[in-house]
Amino acid sequence: MAHVTIIGTGNMGQAIAALAAKGGHSVQALAHTDTGEAVTGELVVLAVPYAALTDIAAQRAEQLAGRVVVDITNPVDFETFDSLVVPADGSAAVELAAALPQSRVLKAFNTNFAATLASGTVGDVPTTVLVAGDDAQAKALLVDVVTSGGVRALDAGSLKRARELEAVGFLQLTLAAGEKIAWTAGLAVVS
Repeated sequence: MAHVTIIGTGNMGQAIAALAAKGGHSVQALAHTDTGEAVTGELVVLAVPYAALTDIAAQRAEQLAGRVVVDITNPVDFETFDSLVVPADGSAAVELAAALPQSRVLKAFNTNFAATLASGTVGDVPTTVLVAGDDAQAKALLVDVVTSGGVRALDAGSLKRARELEAVGFLQLTLAAGEKIAWTAGLAVVS
């Protein structure tokens, strides 16, 4: 079993922690402002807003070296809610990987809502976590944590695919904020 550290104690952090615990993995939960406590997990999920990634990378780079780090953020301009705030050819995950060159960075969970992780379904379809990254062992570790917790996982390709995952996440957020879909629903993958 894996040891998972979740940085961020909001809805998504709690849902991911519960998913990992359901799969029998040990979980350390830290508030993103709690810099006094060391990260202990081999798998570290950053369940924080995009704006917090820079500080976390600066403050915890040494602690995160050698670990699998999962970026779940959607770099949305929350003031206008009309665009992503990363360059058109980039992503939050690629920026994080550049800031943490000694870590194995993955993109995942950003196309899921907390409620669908908790319920295990999106409507009548099983919840699927899309995972992008360049390290096959890192992806396998995350996929094991996700699937042992009772939801599906799908390898979405290299870390370059994070841009598309962030675009899908942004679309889903705007649909929910515009009350076109429920926060307890979302987009599903049928395979």
